[in-house]
Amino acid sequence: MADPEAIRAALLRHALSNAIKYGGKANPNAVAGMAFSEDPSLKANTKDVFRLAAEVASEVNRMGLDAIKAKAESLGVGAPKEKPKQVERILPALPNASKFKVIKVRFAPNPDSVIHLGNTRAALLSDEYAKMYGGSFVLRFEDTSPSIKPPQAEAYEIIRQDLKWLGVHWDEEAIQSDRLPIYYDHARRLIELGGAYICTCKAEAFRALVTQKKPCPCRELPPSEQLERWGRMLSGKIRRGGAVMRVKTDLEHPNPAIRDWPAMRIDTASHPRIGKKYRVWPLYNFASGIDDHLMGITHILRGKEHEVNMHRQKYMYRHFGWDYPEAIHYGRLKIVGTVLSKSKIRAGIESGLYTDWSDPRLGTIAALRRRGFVPETIRRLILECGVRPSEATISWENVDAINRKILDPLVKRYVYIADPVAFEIGGIPKAFTAKVALHPDHPEWGAREFAVSPESPIISLPSGDMAQLKKGSAFRLMNLFNVEVTRAGRGRFVSEDVADAKRLGAHIIQWMPQGLGAPLNVVRPDATAHQGLVDPAALGEAMPSSFQFYRYGFVRVYREGEGFVGYFTHG
Repeated sequence: MADPEAIRAALLRHALSNAIKYGGKANPNAVAGMAFSEDPSLKANTKDVFRLAAEVASEVNRMGLDAIKAKAESLGVGAPKEKPKQVERILPALPNASKFKVIKVRFAPNPDSVIHLGNTRAALLSDEYAKMYGGSFVLRFEDTSPSIKPPQAEAYEIIRQDLKWLGVHWDEEAIQSDRLPIYYDHARRLIELGGAYICTCKAEAFRALVTQKKPCPCRELPPSEQLERWGRMLSGKIRRGGAVMRVKTDLEHPNPAIRDWPAMRIDTASHPRIGKKYRVWPLYNFASGIDDHLMGITHILRGKEHEVNMHRQKYMYRHFGWDYPEAIHYGRLKIVGTVLSKSKIRAGIESGLYTDWSDPRLGTIAALRRRGFVPETIRRLILECGVRPSEATISWENVDAINRKILDPLVKRYVYIADPVAFEIGGIPKAFTAKVALHPDHPEWGAREFAVSPESPIISLPSGDMAQLKKGSAFRLMNLFNVEVTRAGRGRFVSEDVADAKRLGAHIIQWMPQGLGAPLNVVRPDATAHQGLVDPAALGEAMPSSFQFYRYGFVRVYREGEGFVGYFTHG
């Protein structure tokens, strides 16, 4: 080994720099990588360099950040310069942003389901804009429909965890089911202002009148009568379905859905958070509109289907004398071949069609996390779609391509044999050892060695590959030698030469010595599974971990009970 002290001194500089960048903790692998980058000749002593890097990093990490900075200054070392981030797509400026002292946005999921690729768009765009303007972000759970869109008790925390995984930061959190007294107060005020009334008409009768642009008999009753009816709704004297509070709008409006829309209704279903504490609940437009004003939301980002809701809410805002937030409506996002309907997903789980919210067939963030997609992939996709008003359709091929590009340089590669079959090779002239790199671009990560010899001629091969081979077919064992099939489950050694494999048109097949592999089932995106064998070294890594299995694809592996299970990400 070259001068160990000189190498140690270089490693110390890199460790100090790395520790300053990451708050006082140097990563020994990163330190070694910096040394290899600075002096490629050190790769001749990879093991020694990694050993010294671990020792030096450990010493630095015990110093404390102030001492690290002092030591670095004495050696003329600073934190590594950050490479400027390349912004692949810059979002357009927010409308009228200059008139607000602080930009404030919100993401308001209904916890009747977890978030998926479609509704994640609002979360990520709002997060990006909050960061762009140094603004504030509110996470608001809109859970005030106990019977029509019943909240799922587990969805609140799953949504929080999904958002954290996506890198979304929120400054405030609110749950609407905690805010019923606020909505009651504003309902009463709106009635007193003459902007709302309690309608006891049958639904069919009201629809017939409003379609003809005529007021129902309840509309012009005096506020005192409206308040008396409101009190009866709250006390239980009016039963469910017997009355709703409506916001007064223009009965001549060309869209019947906007005319005197319902704001509060009686719903006696039990709520998963607060049981049957309340019997009158606000509908979406009332609760959402009230909260956007009270929370100081300046900009709302949501789908075009909410444009009609904006027009409804603006009538309520006029009654209160409020200014409506800036609203940006973008087109629907579709994922080819994926169900994004929350009601369909929930029904599928309840019927047993799907295992849970993270079933690999779904486009939920929970499912993508389980399968091994990285948050940067989702963010890039959403930024590419932006806030365009036109509908956006993306394919899984696009999603896979982005994720593959991010994962490829970061994960180790191992051999995995899907649905293995035994294969015996005759005529092996000597012992052979194949070296399988854990990553071709990271020689410092090392390699795995697999041996075959005349004494140990039986190997495991993927049954899918073997089904393609007939008697007389030639194939090449990856990183080893060429084989000819002589009969089912048998073959003979042909040659070592790669040129022979090319001349014979031989397919390359991954393999493993029989008896070496550890069992690992891999769940596919369609929820079927491959029963297979994996290099046991993979299962010695920290779990969960993502790997690229040679000639198979990317897989996220988890420890489950006494064993392990993998989820296929993509090829």
